[in-house]
Amino acid sequence: MPRETQRDRRRRKAVLPGLAVLAALAAGCSAGAGADGTGTDPKPGETPVTQAAPGKYSVLPEPCSSVGSRRLKSMLPSMSSLTSEQREELYAGTADVSYDGDRRVGCRWKAEAEDATRLLSVGYERVVAYDPSTSDDDKAQEVYVRQLQAAHLTLPTPTTAATASATASAPTSVTAPTAKASGAPGAAGTPATSAGTASGKPPGTGQAAGTAPGTSAAPGKGSPSGTPSAPTSTGPGTGEDEGDDEFLGSRVLEDLGDEAFLEDRLNPAGPTSQARTVRIVFRSSNVIVTLEYAVQPILPGAVPDAKQTQQRALQLASQLADELTD
Repeated sequence: MPRETQRDRRRRKAVLPGLAVLAALAAGCSAGAGADGTGTDPKPGETPVTQAAPGKYSVLPEPCSSVGSRRLKSMLPSMSSLTSEQREELYAGTADVSYDGDRRVGCRWKAEAEDATRLLSVGYERVVAYDPSTSDDDKAQEVYVRQLQAAHLTLPTPTTAATASATASAPTSVTAPTAKASGAPGAAGTPATSAGTASGKPPGTGQAAGTAPGTSAAPGKGSPSGTPSAPTSTGPGTGEDEGDDEFLGSRVLEDLGDEAFLEDRLNPAGPTSQARTVRIVFRSSNVIVTLEYAVQPILPGAVPDAKQTQQRALQLASQLADELTD
């Protein structure tokens, strides 16, 4: 057997430390792998983190094409003196600056007419929760609630909803027919009706409780300072209950997306006139849609009609919600 030379001994000493390092690295990788070889096993007593469900939407609509030309012309009448090219440019809209088109996009329009200047804007925000324990929908609801509170409105409580439902479904009592002496005015046998039904309206819709006959409750419109009125609740179809002005104020909406509210504000637009701005915010899963429609009258002393302004904004909001869910 050949005798080991001094050179061989030096080479062996240089190789041994390298082999030891490799063995240590291999042992560390084996210890860090889980039972299935894909990750670290949870420590005893720890609960594995469950990944929350992602939101329904991963992309956003194109905002400037989300409103049809017919609706735009109805909401934003323009000067008759405009050329066809100028009118086409007006209704094309101006896209908001966005640095992430998958997270936030918007578009706005402005039209000047003989009676008023009108502005419309539509914005979409897709909310993403980076916390694995929070779903995108829950995070979007947090964002929505902050906007609701900023509008000085509150979420409807289950107790309030149950009370309203019970009141609406409660039977109306009717007094049995009362016989009268023959010959008395108002033929005998005519049934007596409960209060409020003689006019053909259901009880509780003619006038607010506690008001004198012939008077109506104070309307819930926004004040000139822009402060929203006390909240009420209604559906998005027309924006109000016919003949009842209290439904024209800022309020939480029903049947629009997962949750929604309307904010109505009046602000000075000159020495005597006022501008009305209607803002509707609704959430559908992890997307929040914001719509603003403003009317600024030109004539002194003019105030935009609340019913018409809200109706137009609500119809557009309903359309956007339907298209988002399709």
